[in-house]
Amino acid sequence: MERKLLEITDRLIKDLRLLQFSSPVAYVYNPLVYAREPHFHYLSRYGGGGSEAVFVGMNPGPWGMAQTGVPFGEIDIVKNWLGIAGDVGEPHPAHPKKPIEGFHCRRSEVSGRRLWGLFRKLSGTPERFFARFFVVNYCPLLFLDADGRNITPDKLKSGERAPLLDACDSALLRCIEHIGPARVIGVGNFAEERAKQILKERGVRVGKILHPSPASPAANKGWENIVLAQLRDQGIEF
Repeated sequence: MERKLLEITDRLIKDLRLLQFSSPVAYVYNPLVYAREPHFHYLSRYGGGGSEAVFVGMNPGPWGMAQTGVPFGEIDIVKNWLGIAGDVGEPHPAHPKKPIEGFHCRRSEVSGRRLWGLFRKLSGTPERFFARFFVVNYCPLLFLDADGRNITPDKLKSGERAPLLDACDSALLRCIEHIGPARVIGVGNFAEERAKQILKERGVRVGKILHPSPASPAANKGWENIVLAQLRDQGIEF
């Protein structure tokens, strides 16, 4: 199974290389390329499960997957719970306010800490979690403006967003068809909307949980309890 996921990843990398982005996008990071080694370890070690549900995020955060190559990849959890490490290069060019330091980065991504922290609390071990679930990002690219501010995929110019969505839709569909989960859960509205669009004729149930971003006022008011209730409503118990 892991080999197929790697093939899907490599195809997506090729498709994304053909795309171009204009202002306000000034920097584009693709951790599938410069953090390929830890991403490979993630797929190789944990890519054999997910039959119950696949959680889908939107795109990398600057202190998470952008540093580690792992979706929502908060550094401490990736190293000390998932047991993943590896060489991480640098994107060229890189914004000085958002440097890529890999596993030496001292910043912590709140979204990843919340999401993986909950999974760790509920599952105990990675093996127990990944026997039932898997986590992917819809889009592997991080977009920054000239000041280093994040630009999410839904905020791109429509003419540049459309081919990006086509490439990411295709990769996610192949991933879901390969894993064959009973359910896909978008982490936030954007991921849920893309999953619904892609899977509307595939017979796969699609739901969502509240995104753990600290930019969301709702997520800063009891995110964990909200998500536990959302999961129970979708028939997922730990």
